[in-house]
Amino acid sequence: MAIKLIVFLPLLAAIIAGLGGRWIGNTAAKVVTTGALFVAAFLSWPIFLQFLSGETQGMVVTVAEWIKSDTLDVRWALRVDTLTAVMLVVVTTVSSLVHLYSWGYMAEDPSQPRFFAYLSLFTFAMLMLVTADNLVQMFFGWEGVGLASYLLIGFWYHKPSANAAALKAFVVNRVGDFGFSLGIFGTFLVFGTVSISEILAAAPGMAGSTIGFAGMRVDTMTLLCLLLFVGAMGKSAQLGLHTWLPDAMEGPTPVSALIHAATMVTAGVFMVCRLSPMFETSETALAVVTYVGAATAIFAATVGTAQNDIKRVIAYSTCSQLGYMFFAAGVGAYGAAMFHLFTHAFFKALLFLGAGSVIHAMHHEQDMRYYGALRKEIPITFWMMMIGTLAITGVGIMGIGGFAGFWSKDAILEATWASGTVHGTIAFWIGAFAALLTSFYSWRLIFLTFYGKPRWAASEHIQHAVHGHHEAPDEEHGDSSHAKVTPTEGTAGYHPHESPLSMLVPLGVLALGALLAGQLFHGAFLEAEEAVAFWQGSIAFDTHLAHAMHEVPLWVKLTATIVMMIGLAIAWNNYIRRPSAAAGFVRTFPAIHAFVLNKWYFDELYERIFIRPSLWLGRLFWHRGDEKTIDRFGPHGAAFAVGIGNRATARLQSGYLYSYALVMLLGLIGAASWAIWWAR
Repeated sequence: MAIKLIVFLPLLAAIIAGLGGRWIGNTAAKVVTTGALFVAAFLSWPIFLQFLSGETQGMVVTVAEWIKSDTLDVRWALRVDTLTAVMLVVVTTVSSLVHLYSWGYMAEDPSQPRFFAYLSLFTFAMLMLVTADNLVQMFFGWEGVGLASYLLIGFWYHKPSANAAALKAFVVNRVGDFGFSLGIFGTFLVFGTVSISEILAAAPGMAGSTIGFAGMRVDTMTLLCLLLFVGAMGKSAQLGLHTWLPDAMEGPTPVSALIHAATMVTAGVFMVCRLSPMFETSETALAVVTYVGAATAIFAATVGTAQNDIKRVIAYSTCSQLGYMFFAAGVGAYGAAMFHLFTHAFFKALLFLGAGSVIHAMHHEQDMRYYGALRKEIPITFWMMMIGTLAITGVGIMGIGGFAGFWSKDAILEATWASGTVHGTIAFWIGAFAALLTSFYSWRLIFLTFYGKPRWAASEHIQHAVHGHHEAPDEEHGDSSHAKVTPTEGTAGYHPHESPLSMLVPLGVLALGALLAGQLFHGAFLEAEEAVAFWQGSIAFDTHLAHAMHEVPLWVKLTATIVMMIGLAIAWNNYIRRPSAAAGFVRTFPAIHAFVLNKWYFDELYERIFIRPSLWLGRLFWHRGDEKTIDRFGPHGAAFAVGIGNRATARLQSGYLYSYALVMLLGLIGAASWAIWWAR
């Protein structure tokens, strides 16, 4: 009964707020949706703790019969095992806190019932995804979160940029979802079922078999896993299908925290871990997952170092951290991948909501070049974001403990080295360098936002708030380009203010997760004996790899800490000790800066390869195909022919009786002539 309430309460709340919000009002809509999510969160944690203590076993709760056609038998059922329990606490905890945070952040928005209904609808879809007992039901949740994300990203539909971002997210995810659907079709073709438990049980027996595809014979499990992984690439914004994620920051900040930090983008990682026994049958598929994850980690980390929008920095950080999770899964460390997913949910949601608090204080200004010296103005937000930064950069002391990222990210690097494979070793070095860049851009965000001199006067948003008019912002890309503004100018007429309690309480709860999640739960997720009892076969846990992680050389264990300190030192030198150093780097290496600032020119490349040809083809079919061919010779041509015929026949309608008699006589003569000729 509890699992049904967890899943369906958000749906009920979404229906009430969405359809009845106009009658029940803003406050009632917020109470209904937020209350439903907190109830779901309170019900989810006991389930997780029972699996943690080994007091319960996995089960499947049937809700209803769904599809029955020949050999296809699909039940609407909720699968509850350890993997589901982990995702339940992640989704419901973050979502409930985001709902509460939105009370303050969206207080002035006129469409609050609609916003909270979309949030709850998204949560329901995500819960359907993680509790799915079959691939069809998983696909239902998969598409549901895609729909809800489209609605949330484009929530402010009066902004053209928000509409474009929502459409971009929808289209890019359709590419990934097409691969995912092909994977589901192929899996049903091979195994004759869509039941996840039956597929995973039969998967080892299909290892080494081949299947026909695109006129070739290919390895069956490699093909199926790669098709399914294409879906994961789209949903989790991996390199190639990543372009939608940064643009999705056009939605309200709570949306960014919910969809793009803790839930939707982790769906791909969850799917790979759920189907890990399938992926274990194909070394090629695992190698592809590893390389794609490693490439994404380094790509997003480099781009994050040059972004000026505070939310885009965190968005690319999310993209990079998802790469870590995937290359952990690629070397068989599914426990480490899920552990990083678990800890990342807390500290990344903390960073996103903290960024929202900064934006709220700075009158919706998102460019960090117009911040500075905010630690004394909004001290609670500052310390919350400091905790999030300490967690994502992996601060800790070996043998004693540390923040959440210290346990999960270090475990991933140790697992890649311990795997002993070529792709694992490559992923280790790429991951180490990405960790250095992560430390750099995370501390860069802190230093630009909370330290240095106030640069608020240069912000058009602040100018508008104080004076009621806009001034063009400085377009110079150097990070310290606004250091010329004095503190007096920066604070003249405007003082940043701390966020309301409804926004600060969620930050405090998430900060506890960033502080304690790694310390409390690393044993259950990672340690061989504990983890086997904890996971209960819900993922393919490799005990040999778990033991090998402890036997890696000391320098491997220290690598993450060393690169973290290097990144911190570079950021401190460039933004605290010598604030002009960043602008100097831009002047010295303009091509490198432009390359990473423009996101490796992926958007421009895709525009030339896909968008422009598609628009050209569309215009061709529209003007020449539809208008000049189909319309011309179809409906328009028929209408033209009828008009000509009408004008010709109108001339025969003279109105004189003798004219009609003559026509009738000629007709009779013609008919008689034809009859005589036919008779002869």
